[in-house]
Amino acid sequence: MNLFSNKTLGVLVAGLALNLVNISCVEAQNPVETNEPSADYKPAFAGQTRIAGVKTKTPLDISIINEKLENPWAISVLPNGGFLITQKQGTMVILTPDGKLSKKITGLPKVDPSGQGGLLDVTLDPNFAKNRMVYWAYSEPQDKGVLLAIAKGKLAANETSIENQTIIYRATPAYTGKLQYGSRIVFDKNGNLFVSTGERSGNDIRIQAQYLNSSLGKILHLTTDGKAVANGPFAGKADARPEIYAYGLRNPDGLAINPLTGDLWEAEFGPKGGDEVNIIKPGKNYGWPIITYGTEYSGKKVGDGIQQKEGMEQPVYYWNPSISPGCIAFYNSNSIAEWKGNLFVGGLGGSHIIRLIIKDNKVVGEERLLEGKSERFRDMVEGKDGALYSVTDNGHLYRIAKK
Repeated sequence: MNLFSNKTLGVLVAGLALNLVNISCVEAQNPVETNEPSADYKPAFAGQTRIAGVKTKTPLDISIINEKLENPWAISVLPNGGFLITQKQGTMVILTPDGKLSKKITGLPKVDPSGQGGLLDVTLDPNFAKNRMVYWAYSEPQDKGVLLAIAKGKLAANETSIENQTIIYRATPAYTGKLQYGSRIVFDKNGNLFVSTGERSGNDIRIQAQYLNSSLGKILHLTTDGKAVANGPFAGKADARPEIYAYGLRNPDGLAINPLTGDLWEAEFGPKGGDEVNIIKPGKNYGWPIITYGTEYSGKKVGDGIQQKEGMEQPVYYWNPSISPGCIAFYNSNSIAEWKGNLFVGGLGGSHIIRLIIKDNKVVGEERLLEGKSERFRDMVEGKDGALYSVTDNGHLYRIAKK
């Protein structure tokens, strides 16, 4: 006697075949993380951490094309395939597509380079080829502390200065500490800016990540003049800054838009463990410092030691122990076909680049690249040639391409 109709059997067979294809594409292995977590917290759902490991099949050509950068922090791709790079002490440099120094840009605003401060992120206007506008973030010294400032200006024709420099936004309040500025800048499809801000680390100030009247620990949505984008999730709300797009973040050093879906993704440092990847939605609260999968550096619980709370978002993925995610970038080229749509995370403390395979906004595979290089991968970008480029704290510019 047949237990299934031909139609039902066909559906089952098709589903099995699809699952086999998915497994074949990912070729799941044991998780890449084998060290014990710093806290024995349970994930909220399967696959939220320590997903199965994967391995790139495409042969790769990995080279260092510049090894004389001075504490590079961010990298953007110029229309000619060259690179604009910020350096922590307060200068920018322009490199040719093959990594050679072309120009040095000086005369930028004074930065406080101590701690995790300095000249930080840099982003080109979507119409840069016509208007030559550059946007950057830096730690600005104040009479009472330091704050994150966002500035803009026009790259001069001789490419050695920025003209008409204007500070468009200051993330207040200022604070005496020198840690956790956040500061990535990403353009949305309408030509407005998403800006990430850190909560500045100190136990006496980090709760401001939960305050809607503070710029700290937030994703901000700004016009190119530094004003709140109209009709934001907190527009018109009493005692709330209208530029706030999302809140409850610790130190969001990674920010990128998924080119396949348009979703805004973010990566942030946990305390001791609990580094996160999130999909940022308007008006949502991402929990810090109320919920976290990490602990204090002393090993004690953060707050009440809880990982879930109603009204607070769960990370898409987290790491414990920490990998210290300094940046993220989506790969959208066809050059390395198996990487298309993957999210790459630059590890600082982890000293490697992480490749995450994303399916239906879930992480389904993880790979570690460039392990053993003793590098802190500070920023990454996909080049005009389909290669992945990364600057490191050691002053190197890596090119990762198909052989």
